[in-house]
Order: sequence, then structure tokens, then C-alpha cells
Amino acid sequence: MHIPRLYERFAEQYPEIIENFQELGRLCRQSGPLPPKSQELVNLGIAVGAGSRGAVMSHTRKALAAGATADEITHAVRLSLTTTGFPNMMAALSWVDEVLSRQTS
Repeated sequence: MHIPRLYERFAEQYPEIIENFQELGRLCRQSGPLPPKSQELVNLGIAVGAGSRGAVMSHTRKALAAGATADEITHAVRLSLTTTGFPNMMAALSWVDEVLSRQTS
């Protein structure tokens, strides 16, 4: 899985913060009934709403790894149109497309 260089540097500098952050993520995932694919599609939607390119790309990769199809991923992004606006949705679709195009190359 792709890990941004900045994240790697931060993890090297602050390993305890990263360990606790990752543990919090594990606990959140385990705290409810949603299966991994649904969790990643929800997180993708949240990333779209936050306008975070890195998170959109990360959760696209994670959704694919959890079994989501390209159609399911782009549908999740299209659902953001009426909540986050057309420009934000289009930006997110471009970020998703970057990931998807690398998956098929």
C-alpha cells in the first residue's frame, strides 16, 4: 500500500503518536457492525467532505483492497454532490481517478 513520505517521516519522528493513532483507528473500526468495505466507503465520503486529497486517495485504495468496485467508489463520491458541492465532488472524482488509473496500469 502507498504510504506518503511525509507520513513516514512523521512516524519516524513521533512513533508513539502514530502507534496510538493507529490503535484508535482499530478501536473505531471494531466498535460497530459495518463490514470493512462499508467502513472504507463511509471514510471516503468523509474525506470528500473534508476536501482532503490524500485521504480521498488513501480511502480509495483501502476501499479497493476491501473489495469495493470502481463503480461503488465513484458512486460514493457522486453522493457528495448535493452536500459538498459540484467543485468539491469533481475534485474528489479526479483524485479517485488518479488511484483507479494506477490500479489498471
